[in-house]
Formats: sequence, C-alpha cells, structure tokens
Amino acid sequence: MRKRSVTVRVARWSALHPGRAVIGWLVFVVLCLGGGIVAGMNSATAEDFRVGEAGRAEALATEGGIPLRSTEHVLIRDASGSIGEPGPLDRAAADAAVKDITARMKSLPEVAAVKAPVASADGRVLRIPVELTGTEQDDQKRVPPLQEQTAEAAKAHPGLAIEETGDASVSKGVDDQRDKDLKFSEAITLPITLITLAVVFGSVVMVGVPLLLAITSIMATMGLAMVASHLLPDTGVGMSMILLIGMAVGVDYTLFYLKREREERARAGGRLTSEALVEAAAATAGRAIVVSGLAVIVSTTALYLARDVIFDSLATGTILVVAVAMVSSVTVLPALLVQLGRRAERRAAKRVARGKPVRTRGAYGEKKPGRAWNLLLAPARKRPALTLGLSVLVMLGLALPALDMNLKNPARDSFSREIPAMRGYDRLLEAFPEQRVRHVVVVRAEASQAGAVREALGALERRAEADPLFARAGGGSGGAGGGSSDSSGGPHLRFSEDRRTTTLELNVPHPTYSKKAEDSLDHLRQTYLPATVGELPGVETAVTGEVPRGVDYVGHQNDKLPLVLGFLLLMTFVTTVFAFRSVVLGLLGVVLNLLSVGSALGVLVLVFQGDWAEELLSFVSLGGISSRVPLFLFVILFGLSMDYQVFVVSRIREAALNGVPTRKAVIDGITSSAKVVTSAAIVMVTVFASFVMLHILEMKQMGLVLAVAVLLDAFVIRVMILPAALLLLGRATWWPSGAIRRAEARVAEARAAEARGGHADRARVPEPPSERPGAHSAAHPAHPEGRRIAQGR
Repeated sequence: MRKRSVTVRVARWSALHPGRAVIGWLVFVVLCLGGGIVAGMNSATAEDFRVGEAGRAEALATEGGIPLRSTEHVLIRDASGSIGEPGPLDRAAADAAVKDITARMKSLPEVAAVKAPVASADGRVLRIPVELTGTEQDDQKRVPPLQEQTAEAAKAHPGLAIEETGDASVSKGVDDQRDKDLKFSEAITLPITLITLAVVFGSVVMVGVPLLLAITSIMATMGLAMVASHLLPDTGVGMSMILLIGMAVGVDYTLFYLKREREERARAGGRLTSEALVEAAAATAGRAIVVSGLAVIVSTTALYLARDVIFDSLATGTILVVAVAMVSSVTVLPALLVQLGRRAERRAAKRVARGKPVRTRGAYGEKKPGRAWNLLLAPARKRPALTLGLSVLVMLGLALPALDMNLKNPARDSFSREIPAMRGYDRLLEAFPEQRVRHVVVVRAEASQAGAVREALGALERRAEADPLFARAGGGSGGAGGGSSDSSGGPHLRFSEDRRTTTLELNVPHPTYSKKAEDSLDHLRQTYLPATVGELPGVETAVTGEVPRGVDYVGHQNDKLPLVLGFLLLMTFVTTVFAFRSVVLGLLGVVLNLLSVGSALGVLVLVFQGDWAEELLSFVSLGGISSRVPLFLFVILFGLSMDYQVFVVSRIREAALNGVPTRKAVIDGITSSAKVVTSAAIVMVTVFASFVMLHILEMKQMGLVLAVAVLLDAFVIRVMILPAALLLLGRATWWPSGAIRRAEARVAEARAAEARGGHADRARVPEPPSERPGAHSAAHPAHPEGRRIAQGR
C-alpha cells in the first residue's frame, strides 16, 4: 500500500476524532492568544528605524547627549475670527493664556522645556513650542497629558481659540484613525464575505465554517505575533497585515478544501463515508493548500533581506497568519466537514426511511461551470495563440506606467484632515510657513574645535538663508534637546555639554514630498556642508529630519531591491518546480507572476501618482507612490499569485496523471476550478478593496493594488493567458518529468488490451475521465487513491 502523505494522515486522524480535533484547535487558539497577552507587545524603538545618513545623524546626536525630540506647538488666536482669517489678538488675554499654558506644561513630567512664545508675521497667532522628553518614536505615548492640559486651557480662556499640533499629536491621531479604519473595514468585509460565501455554497452552515476558521486563525496569529515581537520588534503595521492577509487566505484555503469535498461527495454518489471523502479531499486540495501556503511563506521571507524593521514586521505578520491558516485548513477543517457530512447523511437516511429520494445536489453537490465560464474560456480553447498574444499585450500595456514610478515618503502632508492635529497643522503652516520642514545638521568634532565648528555652522546658516529653497525661521522652534544654546550661533544652534557634538536646525517652507524640499537637502549635503564644516579636519557630519529620512529610506530600498527580487524569482521558480516537477511550469509561473504584479503596479501609478483620483478616493497625491508599498506588494503579490497557480495547475496535473491528454486536461482542470477560483477572488477582492476606503494613504495604495492584482490574476492570467500557454505547450508543459508520459502510456496499453479482447484490470488502470466522468477524482472507487480509502474504511 502506498504510504500516505502527512496531509492525508493528519486529515484521517481529524476525521476519525472530530471532537478532539476541534477542542485541540480551540485550545491552540487560546494558548496563542493568552501567551501573547502575557508576553506583551515589544514595540520598535527609535534605534530600530535608523537608516542611512539620517540614521547616523540621529545616532551621533543621541551619543552626544542631545537626542532629537519632538516639539508640540500650542497655537493661540482670536476665537471670534474665521479659521482662515483670525481676528486681531487681544494681547492681554493672550499673555494671560501664555502664562497659564506655560505653567501647565512645565508641571508635566513629559515636558522637557517650554520655549518663549513666537508671534506670526501678522501678529494674529501666537505659537508656544513645547519640547517633549524621550525620543521621537516614543513621544506619541507622552502627548495625551499635554493634549488634556491644552483642552483645559482652552476652556479657561473662552475668548481665545487654543489648540495643539505637532509630530507627536499627529502620530497619535494617525494611530487612532488607523484603529477606527480597521474596525470600519471589518464592518464592511464580514457582511460582503458572508454574502459571497452564501451564494457559493447555498448553505448558512457552510458559510460559517470559512469565517470561523479565518477569525480563529487571526486571533491565534495575533497572540503569536506578540511573542514574535520580542525577537523582531513590532512597528504597528504587523497587526493590520495579519487582518488583511489573514481574512483573505483564511477564507480562500477553507473555500478550496470545502469545494473539493463537495465534488468528491457528488461523484461518490453515497458510496463513501464522510471520513473517506474528507481524506480524499486531503489528498488533493489539502496538498494544494500546503504547497500554496509554503509558496506564500517562502516568497514573503524575501522581505527580511531588505534589512528594514517595517518590512520585518510585515513579513512576520504575513508568514505567521498564512502558516496558521494553512494548519487550520488541514487539521481542524476535516473534523468540521465530517461533522457536517454526518449530519447530511442522517438527513439522507431519514428521507430514505420516509420513502423520499435523496438529494445529491444542493449544499453538497457540485454544479458544472455555467455558460459564462464556457464563453470566457472559449478564446483560449479556440484561438490560443491569438488569445495569448492579445492578453499579454494588454497586461504589458497596463504595466507600462510602472516604469515612471516615483517613490516618495508620505510623511505628514498626506495624512487625512479628519485628524484634529492635522487641521491644527494646516493652521500652523498658514501662520508659520517655515515650520513645514526642518533639516537637522549634526556635527561631531574634538572639544578644541568647538569654536571653529560654531563659526562654520554660522556660515552654513547664512548660505541657507540666502537660498530661496530655505526659510528664515522665526526663532524658538525647538527640536533637539538636552544641551544648551549658544547666542553666537543663533537660537537653532545647540551643543553638548562636552562641546564635542553640535546640532543646527534649518527650516524649509515646502511640502515634505516636494522636489523643492529634496533639492534643499541636496544643496545642504552636496554644497553647503562640504564648503563650510566639511573644510574642518577630522569632523564628522550628517543630516537628518523628515525629508532626509525619506530620501535615505528610498535609497536604502533601491540598494536592497535587486537582492530581494532575485531571491523572490528564484524561490518562485524552485517552489513551482518542486510542486509540479516541471521546469517549464517553473519558468511560466515566474513570467505570469511578473505580468500580474507589473500590471497591478502600473494601475497603482495611474491612480495615485497623479491627482485625477484625489476626490474620488479621498487622498492627497504625493506625485509619487509611498516608498514602502511597491517592494512589499511585489513580494506579497508573488505569493498570492501562487495560490491560483497551485490550485489550477494541480487540477490539470491531477487529470494528466490519470492519462488524460494534456490539451483536455488543461480545459477540464481550468473548467473544474473556475468557480472556486472566482469565488476565492471575490472574497480576496472584497477584503482588499475595503482598505481603499481607509484614510491612511499607504493602506489605500496597498488595498487598491492587491484588489486589482487578484482580479487580473483570476480573470486574465488564469482564464486567458495560462490556458492558452499550456495548450500551445502541450506535453512540453511537464518537461522534464516523465510521469505524464507514463500515465498516457498506461491508458494506451489498457485500451490496446481491450481492443485485443483482453480484460485489463480497470481498478489498476483507470479509464480516461473523458470516457468515464469522475474517474480522476480521488474519491472515486476506481481511482487508486479512492480504492485505498474505501479499503481502509
């Protein structure tokens, strides 16, 4: 007897012990979630985010005792005027408010310093800079007490409009908005998923199974992610990715298994028990789920090569949720299906006892693809060369805009104005435009060079103020702390107690993602620094700030991109060859995935790089794509594309291994998997598309490109390009494996024996499925696997 695979053995145990399997899964979920709660979440620190020269500058400042800190700005204006044009400020009331706010802020342990108030150019707005303790990455945790005191001050001075904004309050607002967005996404995703599954299965009970497993898989993964964060710190995006990917693949994997079990039940016609049917499904769909899950996991590991804490967090969340969803589909799902199957069998027995016919369709039957799918597949079947050529041209046309992709760091300017701190940020910039962007120059030298460093930085500041790309600051902006000021260098010059480290802040009145902001950084790094501080011997310099971080981050990604993509392409090829024993399919899989990802990224550029869709999708265009999105999506889409590749090609190969000619195996395999692929695509698109309605720009971009990629993959790649390519390749599809050739030879030998009047062993050599429908099913008694299952029972 052929040795059963691990997937089949696990499914068999689960089918024979359904109660234990279900309880074991629930215990696993509780242990994971409980362990995660006990372990807690280990969040990334400022050091974990440091990249390039900007990261080196922050390290130099921290080591020198003047770490970069966030500054909150408390704005005071007349309450009677309009927001855009505040009225004249009552100086007496404003002075009283300044004293009150200053006293309140100084009493807080979260505050490092409160600067003197600064008036706007027209004198209508006052700004009080409040410097926080700790690091920039942690300040959003410290800002709530400041916001509370600002709100109390606003109540105490009703004639004035008092509000707070700054990096920390904006970051907290973004996090709060992200939490609301995820709840909104759940509220949209679950009902639509329920409706989709109800249409697919026609059974309320069957709808609950995919959702139950997806939700419990997500819960278990969240606990595991908390534990994993102590090895790879969490950046706050991992949980979002667990929800996004977990719901999609969790429902998909269950859907594929459920559909296969229904097919086996319909074909067996009551000759096999529920346990045998589940075991048969494990031999086919179960194996495909494992291969698909491993393909996604292997593809996602490419993100670790980027050496970036955010990608580490995204990769960890994705890998964990895919692994847990895969395990749930091949362990507890068979137990649930057996329980449902037994209930169906009891209903059937009661109908027989009452003399009524047993229904073989409905909840557990399998309908053939309808006329719509036959029409969709007709071009590839009748004109494969023409279909292949036209489809590839369409995909390449969609991919062309991706060549002009411009990566940008989204930063503050792109955040939603529904965040109160962002509305305050806009009013801050109206009154103090120089506060939009700051570059921080960090210099480390010997203490004996302190005087020369101050003079050189003074010369640098004068050059910058003469450059229209920079702005003359109004003074007192704050931002680096822990040291002291030096009047000879101006209010933006600070140095450490040992006189070895000095920082200088320069302001830029242009949006963070604008070319002018990047040009100002280029002038500073390439021209002004070398001509001033760079002339001093043995001096180390670096520039940081929001724009330098973004520029350095994009540069870091571009450096890692060849390594990540090379590894991704190699692993995709190796995984496909391993799964199907075919080099041709491995190469074809790589090409199809490139087409799918390229076209989706092209659509991403068309929608988000311009401004025509801003009102439609409610976003502020950066004139580019968020820097983290393309690399992450490239990796994830390669993994998700393997889902359909594995499930569709598995059905084709299954038929071919039973002696069906390759051409017919291609048509039969794609036709038989058409409905399940469509259903899976609808579920995935629903989940991903819901993220387009969120406020975070990166999530909008990810949601759109994932939804578009899945649609193109399901309806163009798998319906047009893949079948056309396989039909043209014919038997060469399986090279160099000889398994298909041997299967065809066995069938030919059996037919020849029949023609000579012999009696071929039909249990050993099955007839072609074209002559005996359902013979290629693993649950059919004539199939070797089906016979073994029946005998085992």
